[in-house]
Amino acid sequence: MTPSRDIAGLIEIMAQLRTPVTGCPWDLEQDFASIAPYTIEEAYEVADAIVRHDLGDLCDELGDLLLQVVFHARMAEEQNAFAFGDVVEAITRKMIRRHPHVFPGKDGKIAATDVKGTWGRIKAEEKAERAARRGVDVPSLSSFLASVKAGQPALSQAMELQTKASSVGFDWNDPRAVLAKIREEADEIEAALDRGDQSEVAAETGDLMFALVNLARHVKADPELALRGTNAKFERRFGYIERALAAKGSSLQEASLEQMDALWNEAKGAE
Repeated sequence: MTPSRDIAGLIEIMAQLRTPVTGCPWDLEQDFASIAPYTIEEAYEVADAIVRHDLGDLCDELGDLLLQVVFHARMAEEQNAFAFGDVVEAITRKMIRRHPHVFPGKDGKIAATDVKGTWGRIKAEEKAERAARRGVDVPSLSSFLASVKAGQPALSQAMELQTKASSVGFDWNDPRAVLAKIREEADEIEAALDRGDQSEVAAETGDLMFALVNLARHVKADPELALRGTNAKFERRFGYIERALAAKGSSLQEASLEQMDALWNEAKGAE
């Protein structure tokens, strides 16, 4: 197939990959749930390319993200639910509806309006319409926390939930009080471990992470950026261990935990 700048070429490729017998075995095995983690991963890759100011990578990563949209649309088309064209039509209609100050309405006029206020009002209307289609009780959407997006990364969602609750006074006034809560959650994890209750351990671990996000919020640290910084630090120090072992003619597989721990402390002391 000749490479094309037209989206139709990519849609055709995905259709071929998903064709029984002649398609790709891996692609044929996938469903919405199995592909969802890759969709999230590709969105993060886009964000990473932006942070690195690498426009070449950004182009590639946007293509990878687009593939995810095409993949989901193809699976939906196979179930006679919707196709890629329906996805495009839906977002096109939505963008026009949300920008009455840019696009003329049925009367041919462009609205002079409060942009942020109109955006929020229209999004709320759309949310109510989606709920009605799903058979969800619309009044339940009036909850104070209903505007917090459920589909965003858990760290961001936790931060947004806490910030919104804080706006009506449901919050601690001192980060030390949050530290006390963190210690309390850690104790509850230890108790759950003693009882051997794995599901309770998992639930208490979630509580601890929620409390840690709360601490980050109180000390004005972005939890996502803070964790990314720690990830980079871990990667850097672990790389030091690998290099130090290689210089001694050894490897990670051959080294003991005590040796690796000592090298970790060396790396930490050198920073």
